[in-house]
Amino acid sequence: MNKVLFILLVFCFSAYQVQAQKTKKSDSFPPATPAAVVLKGFEQRQLLDQESLVKGVKFRSIGPTVMSGRITDLDVNESDPTEFYIAYASGGLWHTVNNGISFEPVFDKEAKMTIGDIAVDWKNNIIWVGTGENNSSRSSYAGNGIYKSTDGGKKWEWMGLPESHHIGRIVLNPNDASTVWVAALGHLYSANKERGVYKTTDAGKTWKLTLFIDDTTGAIELTADPKNQMVLYAAMWKRERKAWNFVEGGKTSGIYKSTDAGESWKLISGGSSGFPEGAGIGRIGLAVYPKNPNIVYAILDNQSAGKEEEKPLITKLGKEDFPKMSKDDFSKLTDSALNQFLKENRFPAKYTATSVKKEILTDKIKPVAFVEYLEDANSQMFGTAIIEAEVYRSDDAGKSWKKTHTDDLKGVYNTYGYYFGQIRVSPVNADKIYIMGVPIYRSDDGGKTYKNVNADNVHADHHALWINPKKEGHIVNGNDGGINISYDEGKNWFKANTPAVGQFYSVTLDMAKPYNVYGGLQDNGVWAGPSTYKAGYSWYDDGDYSYKRIWGGDGMQVGIDTRDNNLIYTGSQYGAYGRYNKTTKERLPFQPKHELGERPLRWNWESPVLVSKHNQDVIYFGSNKFHRSLNKGTDFIALSGDLTKGGKFGDIAYGTLTAMDESPLKFGMIYAGSDDGLLHLSKDGGYTWTKISDKLPQNLWISQVTASSFDEGTVYVSLNGYRW
Repeated sequence: MNKVLFILLVFCFSAYQVQAQKTKKSDSFPPATPAAVVLKGFEQRQLLDQESLVKGVKFRSIGPTVMSGRITDLDVNESDPTEFYIAYASGGLWHTVNNGISFEPVFDKEAKMTIGDIAVDWKNNIIWVGTGENNSSRSSYAGNGIYKSTDGGKKWEWMGLPESHHIGRIVLNPNDASTVWVAALGHLYSANKERGVYKTTDAGKTWKLTLFIDDTTGAIELTADPKNQMVLYAAMWKRERKAWNFVEGGKTSGIYKSTDAGESWKLISGGSSGFPEGAGIGRIGLAVYPKNPNIVYAILDNQSAGKEEEKPLITKLGKEDFPKMSKDDFSKLTDSALNQFLKENRFPAKYTATSVKKEILTDKIKPVAFVEYLEDANSQMFGTAIIEAEVYRSDDAGKSWKKTHTDDLKGVYNTYGYYFGQIRVSPVNADKIYIMGVPIYRSDDGGKTYKNVNADNVHADHHALWINPKKEGHIVNGNDGGINISYDEGKNWFKANTPAVGQFYSVTLDMAKPYNVYGGLQDNGVWAGPSTYKAGYSWYDDGDYSYKRIWGGDGMQVGIDTRDNNLIYTGSQYGAYGRYNKTTKERLPFQPKHELGERPLRWNWESPVLVSKHNQDVIYFGSNKFHRSLNKGTDFIALSGDLTKGGKFGDIAYGTLTAMDESPLKFGMIYAGSDDGLLHLSKDGGYTWTKISDKLPQNLWISQVTASSFDEGTVYVSLNGYRW
């Protein structure tokens, strides 16, 4: 753990203890940490940096660059498009003057490096940075307000709005550098009143909250009429995220318009406007056509119930058929229909129509077991039938709206529209629009039909786009894989990835000489590379990049058999792990399954995997239970019961194991920590467990457990209150 993170953890943990002691309840929920406390932690870190015995030691970056990391915004100089700024979700702000061949960081020393939006006044060389990512993901971290630079990023001044946490958009007045509007989303995991649309007329010295709905509805989008700065549009978004559930929309979401430069606002969606309303209204993105500002586009994450997909005629079976089914009715199901249901829902091969009918007829299980087997939090999140993305257009400046398309746009958001929400209209063609989600789509007919332009060499999950008003086809795109640039409307792309800003969920190393580094990255798989790596361009010459991708998906934890450093245990989200042989390239996927008649295992987004320090044929793996393999991951058995508080109902897996470690001094002395604050100890290899967390602060997320290498009875544990 690096020094900065450790100091912040200690300081914030101490602040939490003071607050928690006031309640004197072991089951109390942690309060949100005030922005002032966070800022004091940053100031304390700066002081400790100056007093450090190793402050003169320079670090050398060995981090890979080719996969880059999540972009949240970009701003291009229209007079010279080879110059632009790019903002990363958690990697700060970077500047290029050579069309992305190289970048320089310009926002490295402030209190926060997480960014939601930027706005550049190119004429006056003023940069505004709104901290706190605008995508409300599990890895979207809070900012502390807004910053301004008047010298191209050499020096920064903090301009307030500390409790905004996540800034959706910054809009500048091109005719008055002192007037700025900000869309503030507010806290992600807790309610607060410091959210909505803010305005300053004195260059950020003071701010006025001009649009406020309530303490869970913030401003996600803001745009202005380029011909009349008195006219602005804002999108308000109701969202409530918890560790176990995400409410992604609500009745208070909607589009607002101001005709007095943001001093007052009027709701222009819902009612007879043609734009939907109700509990299903989620995140909204907006775009105004510059040549005719009466034309306004909106993209909506519609969380309202959609049409259920038709089932194949061969089965006519769905989960909804089983809860009220009797034993007799079950016995009458055809084997072909039942086998098709088992296959479509990925039941293990050992379950066949013959075997499950036998278990039903002997009363070992009831028909409802087929529903319970499948109903985990992941199915709630990804299997829900909702409308998803919709595009609307207004030709009368927001008075009325009409959906542009008749075909649905399923697959653009893939149900998690909270992560996207961007739409762009060409500066010179009112009918050419781009919508961004998992893929990026272009429409040339005003949104009636769409073409996927997620071509080769462009990453998925798109969050930013600039369209060149002076050169047809030139676009700059920001996504989970960095910056991609096209000069032919997305037919061909090239990557502009040189900053080492990948979002690592985990980093570990092997015992080779020189040693290798392994890490799982957000949406960029698992990579391995040598500790001697130095970033540069020479690899283009022979095509041999030092780091290699060894697993896909969102890359997660990594365990290494260090006897020969050849077998790697790793995987992707929600426990989809496996064994990888670096020599043969062989992959053995594994994920322990529950039995029919049991509730599904709960897997954390970043499930813990551990290679025993004493016998590296032994692999430990955590769902909400502790699993052990004695044969290098080929087979697993569950040795424990539920080591969590039992989970909570919602659409996010919760009540899961998050961290494990084994004592280097004693085989089978294992610690397991959970996302709901429990820490258990086993002294017999996982057969029996004792809860040892009663004296720790309660209900926090256990992020790391480390058993001492020097004393058998000593263990270190870090706890995180971020998801409160």
